[in-house]
Amino acid sequence: MKSTLSVRNVWLMAISASFLVASCSDETTIFENPEDNLVSETDQSKLDNSVSFERAGVLDIYEDPITSAKRSSLTGKDEEAGDYPLSLVAQIAPPTFTNGENLAATHVILDGDYGYVSYNTVGQDYVGAIDVIDISDPTNPTITSRVYYTNADLNSIAYDNGYIYVAGGVDSEQSVTATANSLIAKIAVSGGRMNTTNIAYGFQEGFNATDVRIIDNNVVVTSGQDGLVVVYDTNDLTVLNEAPFSDLRAVAYSGNEIAVLDAAQGVSFLDQNLNTIRSIAIESDFGIDAKRTLDYLNENIVVSEGTKGAGVYNATSGSFVEYLPILTSPENAEPGEIVTNGVAVNENVLLMANGAGGLSLSETSDNSTVGVGVIELTGSINYVATKGDYIFAASGKSGFQIIKLNRPSDSLTDRCSELESYSGSANLNVNSGDDFAYRGSKRFNSMNIGGNLLLCGSWTVKEGVNINSNGLFEMNGTIVVGRNNSQRNITVNAGATLRVEGNLTIYGNLSLNEGATIEFIGDDSVVNIFGSVTRGANTTVEGTFRDVRDVF
Repeated sequence: MKSTLSVRNVWLMAISASFLVASCSDETTIFENPEDNLVSETDQSKLDNSVSFERAGVLDIYEDPITSAKRSSLTGKDEEAGDYPLSLVAQIAPPTFTNGENLAATHVILDGDYGYVSYNTVGQDYVGAIDVIDISDPTNPTITSRVYYTNADLNSIAYDNGYIYVAGGVDSEQSVTATANSLIAKIAVSGGRMNTTNIAYGFQEGFNATDVRIIDNNVVVTSGQDGLVVVYDTNDLTVLNEAPFSDLRAVAYSGNEIAVLDAAQGVSFLDQNLNTIRSIAIESDFGIDAKRTLDYLNENIVVSEGTKGAGVYNATSGSFVEYLPILTSPENAEPGEIVTNGVAVNENVLLMANGAGGLSLSETSDNSTVGVGVIELTGSINYVATKGDYIFAASGKSGFQIIKLNRPSDSLTDRCSELESYSGSANLNVNSGDDFAYRGSKRFNSMNIGGNLLLCGSWTVKEGVNINSNGLFEMNGTIVVGRNNSQRNITVNAGATLRVEGNLTIYGNLSLNEGATIEFIGDDSVVNIFGSVTRGANTTVEGTFRDVRDVF
């Protein structure tokens, strides 16, 4: 999918402002639900079939050459194990329906057990959709509710206190209720299901509403091309304040001030009355019709700036800090497709959605940001959101990809705090007579265990695990092996033992050869095996565990 969309179809996130206006436009009004333009999906099998595990499993990271060179600089040693043991949980295909076959994912917001996803349509048609995804069981995400809009693009989505708020564009000439092309809708949702019987709408000037945020119990909506930033009351969508701008793409909030990105000017910071406090002039070409986002990073603000990558600026002084470059440049990509569309920050991880350049991951600290590499994903990455242990990447018509960071839990880290952190080969070999124990979070290519090995933390293994005769492998935390379209196995040989406390995921088979043992410790272990379990004679399965796919 191209990284630029028609202006009408873009949901953009960034920062900007001009100056405030305290008066409210007479053309911003509220209407009840025009139900003839909205359809709820009632076929649960269609929702279930939208979730795919075909490519689920261990994700590699194509590393930045400089970072990779540092890790492999030890002469005579093979490739070292990599940081960030990521895994792809599932992919979710975009909705399709009659006259709505070209939908693309635009935005996701995560709250509790659910993810809320908006979609729009590339081209001149106004068609959109909303998905509610249950992520309470990270091994098995499900779509619990879906709504189609036949006369509206939906570019951004927010959630607050039992309601979804979506911003987008509507063809006002084809609507009996819309007074302008920019739309905000408030939809009740409970238990993962949307209630479409009492939707409230507001309309505002601007070619298309581009972003929506809930700020201090108010709804803040931006609209591009001679549009507005408008503050609505969450209760009834009455307008509280508004201010005009040239070409708004997004809005962000730091806890004490609002930031907006105006593609014509740059970043502006507003007070609670929408007065411009200060601005950061940015001369980058944000494109007439391109999605752009921003996020706060400590004392800085990070702005997606297209072909330049991501620009980092001090949010207080406005001074330029650095550009974070796009880490890859695929040979088959069209000019203009390799652009930074969006950024997201999660603790010490910064993610950049770079269109055909993929989804890059960088590591941040107080003083620097270092590129790690590009995550092994399909499709053009046009938006990224992250919260807790998860990353949601929007790849347009390829849908959403749900990625797990596999961070070690705090309690696990405490228990294993006296162990040495693992630093060594990506091909972990434990010979007979060896007794090793490590904590950490690494990506392995393969593991071959003949002696004793204890791993505390989160780990992925791309090519498989072999526990030789009389070997012992104990793991506390999380381990993911293989991927669904390239399945790999864990093999426990004669007299060997696999002892698990935590989460074991195998995209492949578990083979227990004659005399082998698998033992589960505690009451909370989870086993998610996408292949089968084969058992030889005199094998032993002990302990309590949840068998996600009922393979034992």
